Amino acid sequence: MSQPRNPRLVDRRTFLRQSLAGSLTLGFSLHGSHLLARATTDLDLDFQDEGAWSPDLFLSLASDGQLTIVSHRSEMGTGIGTALPMVLADEMEADWERVQIVQGDADRRYGSQNTDGSRSIRNFYHRMREAGALARTMLVTAAAERWQVAADSCHAEKHEVVHKPTGKRLAYGELAAVAATQAPPEADSLQLKPASARRYVGKDIPIRDMDAILHGRAQFGLDIRLPDMLVAVIARPPVLGGKPLEWQESAALKVSGVKQVVAMPTPSAPFMYQALGGIAVLAKDTWSAMRGREALACTWEDGEHAVFDSEKQQEELRANVAKPGRKVRRKGDAESLLKEDGEHLQANYEAPHLAHAPMETPCATARMTEDGVEVWMPTQAPQSAQQAIAGALNLTPQQVTVHVTLLGGGFGRKSKPDYGVEAALLAQETGKPVQVLWTREDDIRHGYYHAASAMSFAASLGEDGLPTAWRQRSAFTPIGFTFNPAARDGSDGELGLGFTDMPFDVPNLSVENGPSTPHVRIGWLRSVCNVFHAFGVSSFADELAAANEADPQEYLLRLIGEGRHLGIDELGAGYGNYGSPLDQYPVDTGRLADVLREVGKRGDWSRRRQELQGSSNPWRGLGIAAHRSFLGYVANIVEVEISSSGALKIPRVDVVADCGLLIHPDRVRAQMEGAVVFGTSLARSGAISAQEGRIVEGNFDTYRIARNMETPAQIHVHLVPSEAPPSGVGETGVPPFAPALCNAIFAATGKRIRRLPLQGQDLKPA
Repeated sequence: MSQPRNPRLVDRRTFLRQSLAGSLTLGFSLHGSHLLARATTDLDLDFQDEGAWSPDLFLSLASDGQLTIVSHRSEMGTGIGTALPMVLADEMEADWERVQIVQGDADRRYGSQNTDGSRSIRNFYHRMREAGALARTMLVTAAAERWQVAADSCHAEKHEVVHKPTGKRLAYGELAAVAATQAPPEADSLQLKPASARRYVGKDIPIRDMDAILHGRAQFGLDIRLPDMLVAVIARPPVLGGKPLEWQESAALKVSGVKQVVAMPTPSAPFMYQALGGIAVLAKDTWSAMRGREALACTWEDGEHAVFDSEKQQEELRANVAKPGRKVRRKGDAESLLKEDGEHLQANYEAPHLAHAPMETPCATARMTEDGVEVWMPTQAPQSAQQAIAGALNLTPQQVTVHVTLLGGGFGRKSKPDYGVEAALLAQETGKPVQVLWTREDDIRHGYYHAASAMSFAASLGEDGLPTAWRQRSAFTPIGFTFNPAARDGSDGELGLGFTDMPFDVPNLSVENGPSTPHVRIGWLRSVCNVFHAFGVSSFADELAAANEADPQEYLLRLIGEGRHLGIDELGAGYGNYGSPLDQYPVDTGRLADVLREVGKRGDWSRRRQELQGSSNPWRGLGIAAHRSFLGYVANIVEVEISSSGALKIPRVDVVADCGLLIHPDRVRAQMEGAVVFGTSLARSGAISAQEGRIVEGNFDTYRIARNMETPAQIHVHLVPSEAPPSGVGETGVPPFAPALCNAIFAATGKRIRRLPLQGQDLKPA
C-alpha cells in the first residue's frame, strides 16, 4: 500500500503474504471440503439461514508465537472485531496478549460478511470455536510427534502444549512449522472445550481499537488519503428517480480548487444500490468541492415520485389498516367474536419514516488499478459492495477489492453500498483516486429510510379481563420496494419482526397486513420493523391493562400465559425466525415472561409504582414493556417526569436482557445502553417528512438526535446468565423502549400516546 494506514487494517492478501513464511496458516472449510463458499445475496430481507454456508476462516501462527486472526465482520463500536477472535483464541488455548487482529477485506470465502441483523455471534460462534479447536488439535498432534508420545497424553495450555506425564512444554511458535505440514482433521472429530475451561468468553476484554479510537489514531472512512486524490461531493436529485435539467458547469469550474465536473449516470427502478445520479464536483479538498457544488445551481426534472407527501402517505396507511387485510396468521375466529361484541377495545398507532443518521456520514475512496478497482469504505456489507461496484463498472467481483475501515456508526445504513458505487464510478471516469463525501444534509435527504407505518388493534375481553379475541393489522412501506418497484405489501420476513410472532396466549387471533405506496428507498434500520410493531403491540397490551385497572406487569404476565414454544404451525410457514431454526432458537414465551419478572425485581416495579401513583408537579409514572427480537428477550421499565408545561424528563431506565450465552458482557451492556439512547431519539423526535417528493429535514436541527439532557439520567442493565445459544444483541434492546416510555407517560398524565414521535405533542396532564 502506498498510503499510510493503520497496521490493524492490513488487507487479507498482504496478511497472507507476510505470514506464510515459517508459520502455521490455516484456511479451511469448517463443514467439509465438499461444500463451496457462497457470497451473500444483495437482498436478505427474510434473514436467510447462514448455517448452511461454508466460509473459509484464516489464522496465522508465526514461529515467534504471534497469532494473527482475521476479523471478517465489520467493526462499528459493537466490539464484534474483538468478540469473534476472542472465541477462536479461547478455543485454541491462545494467550490473548499474543493475538493480533486484522480486518478482512471483502472475500466470499469467509461466508457472509453482512454485519447486520444481529447475526455475527449467533451464526459464527460455533464456527470460530471449530477454527480454534482445529488449530489447537493440530498443535497438540505436532507436539506429540516431536516427543514421540500419544496425542491424548498432551494438552494445550495458554499458548503451549504440555505433556502431562513428564510436564514437558513446547511453545506454540516452536510447533508452527511442524503443524503446518499436517492434514487438518475433520470438523466432526474436534473436541471442543467445556464451559468450565473458558478463558476469554464471558469476560470483559477491551475492544481492540479502543486505545486508537480514544487517542484519535483509528482509521475511519474519511481518514483515507491517497496520492493525487480528488474529493467529490454530488448534487443529487431532490426527488427519487429525478434527473438534472440544467447546471452551471463553468461557474463551478471557476471556484478555486475545483478540478472537474462529472454528470453521474441516471438510475432507474429498482434502485437497489445504484448511485442516485446528479452532478459531481471534484476538487482538491472538501471545502472547494462543496463551494463548487453550490455554484452549479442545478435545476431538476422530478419524475413520478414528486407526488410524495408524508401526511398523505400516513392517511393512506391509516385507511389501509381500517379495512381487512391479507391474513398472515390466524387462530380461531377473531372476526366473528369482534363483530358480536360491541364493547371491544380498539386503538390505532403510527410511526413515520426514520433516517439512520450515523455520526460518520457515508464516504468511500476508490482508485483504478491494473486489475480493476480498489475501494476503501466503512461498510457493513463488503461483499454486497463488491458486487454492486462490479456491476456498475462492468467488472467481475474478483476485480473489485474492498477494504473495510472502521465505521463511525452504521445502524443498517452502511450495508447499502451506493456511496462506494459513486466513488468507483468517478475513479473510473477521471482516472484518478476519488473520495466521495456525503454531507449531513446529503445523508438525511438522500438515504434509505426506515418504513413509515400504521397499525390497528381490536380486542374483545372476557370476564377475567383477558382477550377472547385479538385482531391486529399492520401496513408499512416495505423494504422490497427498493429492490422491486411493484412491491406494496410487507414480506414474511418483515412481518415476522414482532408482528406474526405476537407472543400472547389468545384463543382467537387474526394478524393482517395491508398495502402501501412507497416513494423513497426503504432500508432496514436498527431493529427494523420491530421498532413500530413492538410500539403497537406493547402499547395496546398496556391499554387493556388500564381498561381492567390492572397492574401492567401482572397483566402482561397473564397475557403471555404459561411458558410455551410457538411452532411453525401456529406462526405460519412463512415465519423466518431471523434465519435460525426454531428447534435451536424457539419462540419461548417462558423466557419473555422471565425477563419481565426480572426487570420488575431489578427495577423495584411494585414499590416505585405505588409511590409514583398520584404524584404531581412534576407528574411521574412508570411504564413497562417486554419484547423478543433477533432471538433475544429484553424488558424495560421507564420512569418519566412531566412538568406542568409538558416538558419530559426520563430519570431512570431499567433493562433486563436474556441474550443466551454472553460472549463479551461489557459490549452487551454497552449495546443495551446504546439501544436506550437510540430509542430515546426515535421516540422523542425521530421523523422524516416530505413535501412534493422532497425530504424536509436536512440536519440535526430538524432531524433531532436526543441531546444529553433529553436522554435517561440513569440506565441500569442486568444481563441474564445463560448457557442457551447466543442470540442477537445489537438490535434487541431497541424495541421495548418506546412502548415502555409511552406507557409511563400514560401512567403519569393519563394521556395515551399512539403516534410517534413525541415531538410536537402536548404532554401536559389530562
